[in-house]
Amino acid sequence: MSLFKARDLWSTVLGEKEEFDQGCLCLADVDNSGTGQDKIIVGSFTGYLRIFSPHSVKAGDGPQAEDLLLEVHLRDPVLQVEVGKFVSGTEMLHLAVLHSRKLCVYSVSGTLGNVDHGNQYQIKLMYEHHLQRTACNMTYGPFGGIKGRDLICIQSMDGMLMVFEQESYAFGRFLPGSLLPGPLAYSARTDSFITVSSCRQVESYKYQVLAFATDADKKQETEQQKLGSGKRLVVDWTLNIGEQALDICIVSFNQSASSVFVLGERNFFCLKDNGQIRFMKKLDCSPSCFLPYCSVSEGTVNTLIGNHDHMLHVYQDVTLKWATQLPHVPVAVRVGCLHDLKGVIVTLSDDGHLQCSYLGTDPSLFQAPKVESRELNYDELDVELKELQRIIKDVKSQGVWPMTEREDDLKVSAVVSSSLDSVSQATNVEVGADSVPSITVKITLQNRVVLQKVKLSLYVQPPLVSTCDQFTFDFTAPDMTSTVAFSVYLKRSYIPSELEGNAVVSYSKPTGIPRVIQCKFRLPLKLICLPGQPSKTASHKLTIDTNKPPVSLPGLFPDFANQSDDDQVNVMGFRLLGGSRVTLLASRTSQRYRIQSEQFEDLWLITNELILRLQEYFEKQGIKDFACSFSGCIPLQEYFELIDHHFELRINGEKLEELLSERAVQFRAIQRRLLTRFRDKTPAPLQHLDTLLDGTYKQVMALADAVEENQDRLLQSSAGLRSATHLLILLVRLWQRLSTDQTAILEAAFLPLQEDTQELGWEETVDAAIAHLLKTCLSKSSKEQALNLNSQLSIPKDTSRLKKHITLLCDRLAKGGRLCLSADAAAPQAMVMPGGCTPIPESDVDERSLEESAELFTNHKHLIEETPVPEVAALQGVLE
Repeated sequence: MSLFKARDLWSTVLGEKEEFDQGCLCLADVDNSGTGQDKIIVGSFTGYLRIFSPHSVKAGDGPQAEDLLLEVHLRDPVLQVEVGKFVSGTEMLHLAVLHSRKLCVYSVSGTLGNVDHGNQYQIKLMYEHHLQRTACNMTYGPFGGIKGRDLICIQSMDGMLMVFEQESYAFGRFLPGSLLPGPLAYSARTDSFITVSSCRQVESYKYQVLAFATDADKKQETEQQKLGSGKRLVVDWTLNIGEQALDICIVSFNQSASSVFVLGERNFFCLKDNGQIRFMKKLDCSPSCFLPYCSVSEGTVNTLIGNHDHMLHVYQDVTLKWATQLPHVPVAVRVGCLHDLKGVIVTLSDDGHLQCSYLGTDPSLFQAPKVESRELNYDELDVELKELQRIIKDVKSQGVWPMTEREDDLKVSAVVSSSLDSVSQATNVEVGADSVPSITVKITLQNRVVLQKVKLSLYVQPPLVSTCDQFTFDFTAPDMTSTVAFSVYLKRSYIPSELEGNAVVSYSKPTGIPRVIQCKFRLPLKLICLPGQPSKTASHKLTIDTNKPPVSLPGLFPDFANQSDDDQVNVMGFRLLGGSRVTLLASRTSQRYRIQSEQFEDLWLITNELILRLQEYFEKQGIKDFACSFSGCIPLQEYFELIDHHFELRINGEKLEELLSERAVQFRAIQRRLLTRFRDKTPAPLQHLDTLLDGTYKQVMALADAVEENQDRLLQSSAGLRSATHLLILLVRLWQRLSTDQTAILEAAFLPLQEDTQELGWEETVDAAIAHLLKTCLSKSSKEQALNLNSQLSIPKDTSRLKKHITLLCDRLAKGGRLCLSADAAAPQAMVMPGGCTPIPESDVDERSLEESAELFTNHKHLIEETPVPEVAALQGVLE
């Protein structure tokens, strides 16, 4: 129990599922008993009115039945309850209840009961006012300095102040510029109403100014006051507080001074009655209610502030004097005199927790029991300590997280069907005349523990799509198995850059730790490729060298073998969905394979599939030293053409979007002109604005179509560029015999993970990555390492810088450069070629320009024709 917890004097819970707000609580001697004891009046939004008079009970006892004096259902929601001299001809206190469309004034009286039945209380309706506008809140006081009675002022939801002189309606005034109603209070000393407008400024209006201003039955009439008809409603003073107010209270020290307290969302302010700030206090927590009251120290004010952290703070001016904890979040707080105890704090929560409490501390009567003294066995403690140290050491050796091999909460496996679907699941495809096949993939999940909301997401390279890419599982018991199946097919008329898919499973462990598991699967080549006729001529050719005798191509590609061409065991044709053809040839006399096609990027999938199937074939034969190599020139010129095409589409997209933005601005400007003409009572001629509007609309639609078409072409170009990049990395790996780690560095530089957009595209991202490699592990001297890279990436003017960097990267690798990310990579070191060659020394004479280096790698067109080996003629003769 906290030392500064509020001492519970009496508490109860009002009704069930009822709601309350700051105006629903009031403390006063509403039955005019004359004993000085306050009664607690509570109204709810469900229309219940309750009056309590708590009695002294023992600590821990609940509320007694006789504590509730009265409970009545008024049917309409109760917005606010106040007690004052609201009935003419008497100075007795009466109860005013504000509903959304009605104001009722009641008389509360009690009758002595007989024997054990207790006193009987009842309310009597004295009068009521039906409101023409929806009420928000109200305030009361001796408006105009009247003696012996209180008048009521109600603020409506649309900002109108309605003043009632007890049984009669006096007048109504709209506050100028009112948008939303704010808290309202009355200052008797200055005879003015104080509120906070939607402009977040405190405003004060004199009652006399309100009374003598022109009567306003409609909000539009306030605009006529500005033109001089009637007396204008003028604000007395304003103060901008810069935040919305929750409540306003007026505290008077004496007849000569009073203060205006305003509770904001983050601060509370104390103002003089002329609008000047006395002090303000920034609050640490979000407040929910407050109540200022006079302090025992002269010239200071105490303030109770409740907040959303279940705390009630007591401030003396700006100094925190006390902080106490409450069992609920208060929305209203009052201070009164209950069963002869002055200063009882009464709080009300929004769900009906009503509590009477007091501040103070209770001494703790708890005493710790004596511990039985016993002798320690140090030998047993040593054994226990060693065991704990062993456990700690084992945990440290495993790392912070448990090893996945030892604790697999979920196992994921993927199985791709060995044959295509008998009935294709492809829908809405754009591949042309070809029938698009589909293949089924099954994902199996097996849990070890109970897991809920396990989410499976599927990713395939576009334009491949899956029939469903999201699944959700609930494993309510251990060792359950769930299997889902989906189909994958080609949607567009170009080829994906990869045939590898990824299944990602995300879940949370029973301890709350989020986990992610990935499972990759490979789709077959026949999903995007069909058997075709070999082509004798091709624009792009590649030759892959091996260290083993050539393998029969029909045996290597049985799913693409043609039964009618059994004699052609060294040539095979492939037709990609979309029309492109690729030819694969195997040399009869050497250990070489040639891949040729009209499109450079289409070589990638067939080349990669050839290498994978050769490795699988020789592994089955038990041969472990199989290796592939590439001895030709790196095809940078063809690669650069794809880069230029991709960059050109990006520039075109940017220009089209700018033109579309300009035409859209022009279209809206013409619309505004036409709207102005149509609204005019004496419209002028259109002057061909309608023709201009129609022409601009057609231009906007045409540009929007052009943007979409360019975006589709950019996606196709991105896929082609990604395929060519994969092929370039493969050739560099075979050329320089790069290790797996070095290949991964090259892939990270050339194949960024982010999407290709206008703001950040492939060119600037790859250029920054290659420049980093050139200035770190591939640097020639310490001067290059000292150069700083530009930290801001933006679309370049052209691709010349990128092409020079790629050329220089290949040049450095040819001279023995080594790709690594270790700490010693920045230091110049002697580099050794993978084949055992010593590095070429880079002297000042040998530092040629990047243009000369580009000629070294790009002066070729047909790579196979430049290979000075006698097997070329044999390869060319296969097709003749």
